[in-house]
Amino acid sequence: MTQKLDKKILQPDTKPETPNEMPLFQSRKRTFVSDIERGVYDIKDTVEYSYSTGMGLNEEVVKKISARKNEPAWMLDLRLKSLEYFNSCPMPEWGADISDLDIQEIIHYIVSDTKPLADSWDDVPAEIKQTFDRLGIPEAERTSLAGVGAQYDSEVVYHSLKADLEKQGVVYLDMETAVHKYETIVKKHFMQLIKPNDHKFAALHGAVWSGGSFVYVPKGVKVELPLQSYFRLNAQQSGQFEHTLIIVEEGAYLHFIEGCSAPKYYKNALHAGAVELYVGKKATLRYSTIENWSRNLYNLNTKRAIVEEDGAIEWVSGSFGSRVTMLYPMSILKGDRSRSEFTGVTFASAGQCLDTGTKTLHIGKNTVSEMHSRSIAKNGGEANYRGLLHIAASAKGAKAVAECESLMLDNASRSDTIPIIESHTDDVDIGHEAKIGRISESMVFYLMQRGLDEAAAKSLIIKGFVEPISKELPLEYAVELNNLITIELEGTIG
Repeated sequence: MTQKLDKKILQPDTKPETPNEMPLFQSRKRTFVSDIERGVYDIKDTVEYSYSTGMGLNEEVVKKISARKNEPAWMLDLRLKSLEYFNSCPMPEWGADISDLDIQEIIHYIVSDTKPLADSWDDVPAEIKQTFDRLGIPEAERTSLAGVGAQYDSEVVYHSLKADLEKQGVVYLDMETAVHKYETIVKKHFMQLIKPNDHKFAALHGAVWSGGSFVYVPKGVKVELPLQSYFRLNAQQSGQFEHTLIIVEEGAYLHFIEGCSAPKYYKNALHAGAVELYVGKKATLRYSTIENWSRNLYNLNTKRAIVEEDGAIEWVSGSFGSRVTMLYPMSILKGDRSRSEFTGVTFASAGQCLDTGTKTLHIGKNTVSEMHSRSIAKNGGEANYRGLLHIAASAKGAKAVAECESLMLDNASRSDTIPIIESHTDDVDIGHEAKIGRISESMVFYLMQRGLDEAAAKSLIIKGFVEPISKELPLEYAVELNNLITIELEGTIG
């Protein structure tokens, strides 16, 4: 997923003037475009699809998906019960407006090729391989990753894991293979943190899930380099419903990265994946995501982690694309002295509503949670923070802090913070801070006096604003994050 920076961004067309030669009042370039060019992310592949369940959702569609995967009876039963929940659950009446999303106009399962899962990158179908080559997946695998999974539309097309980790008992597989090869473990954990009856889109996921990753890290094993899964949704009017299940045993460590993208179409698309994270005693799991979906996609993902005694979950999240995002990763601090840290950034532009945040449930004694959120809104975009902090009566000595900052780049944009704090014990230390503001004119003036034009000064300030998030990512992904911000800002500042 390593991304080369656009040379047009880095290199000006002409030699820059020295500060003494620059005019006192500069002419500012303004551009007005209907949508931002997203480079390699918006390239549409001409791929022949070998199978599809067609548009719509019913019991027959669910049975077809299960049959193609040759699933055990318990998984089909889970799918059918999930479908029942979906049909009975109302659409959510809070958060972002999703009234334009019609489930019956979505293809819930589509595959591009009947070939089996590739063992070698060279065996991936050529058209699909070209997509991931453009996104830098093979390069990242060679230089900075311990393992890679690549999903294209409904199915995983490639999975790999370094041999030394396999020898230590680490398991990294596509979810379908794991259902058969590690059925007992999967059955014990699959959709136990995220129940099908939790909400309508959890139920939808349970009914039609396909693809995703299964990771198991044995007791005491430290995975020094990250594992990464990349999800690409290419087919028009389709949905992607991958399931990620990660189990990190006692004293183990893992950094897992997910990247997501899709090209721009003019029909609605849907992403409703699920992520279930199990963190054992004294274990640490860092889960990082950069989501760069297209502006026609509804991102309605569900993510949840449960943490045992002295364990830690670390969330790092960047949300840029999508028409609508409703995403609230949840940490369940079950064990005493367990910890959760969430660091996230959202960037909403015209026609986008990114409603994001986090939920933390303190159950064990002396648990600790931190939440740091940054959001940017421009051109009438809406970037909201929605958070829930719940301190149970059993969570004596809990400490929690929630910090959210929003930056609005114009008068047409909107940003709301909606924190909810529930404490059922007095033995607790809670802090909350929220800030909504604009770019400081004095800071812009300061930078312009040192040779930057106004657009460059504002861009630098914005990148500094998101620095707490970018510094938490590996170098390659921090570069991509900053590059995405630069692309989003082109033609809108000044």
